[in-house]
Amino acid sequence: MPGAKAQSIPPQVAVIAVRRGDNGLELCLIRRTDSGKWGIPKGFVDRGDSPEQAALNEAFQEAGLSGRVIDGAIGTYDYQKWRALTVAVYVMEVLEEHEHWPEQRLRERRWHSPEDAAGLLANHPIAGMWDRVMERLKTLPS
Repeated sequence: MPGAKAQSIPPQVAVIAVRRGDNGLELCLIRRTDSGKWGIPKGFVDRGDSPEQAALNEAFQEAGLSGRVIDGAIGTYDYQKWRALTVAVYVMEVLEEHEHWPEQRLRERRWHSPEDAAGLLANHPIAGMWDRVMERLKTLPS
């Protein structure tokens, strides 16, 4: 249809990695080794990858985690880098935690309860959709 705008894939994706630990659900946060600021794996969607595959790739590259995306994106947020970028956010059930990963020397990973993670991400763009994160976590298999 002339003039119709094709739905575009957001240029970046982020992933909230979750596992069941001895004390219930735990979320993996990461930070650069030279920073005190916690975040979640995020990066560009490579040509040929779906946003879901890109989210899984970022979880492995930045946090050394493999798993499966739970349903579709929970939402998007915008931020400014060298230009305005839109980030689609996914929730991933962690199936494997690797001892070594590509960005291990640059980043540390740490597991947190959902409550602690919410506090550490209070100033992160994901904070505005935390209720959707918690709803998605309820859909995880027991």
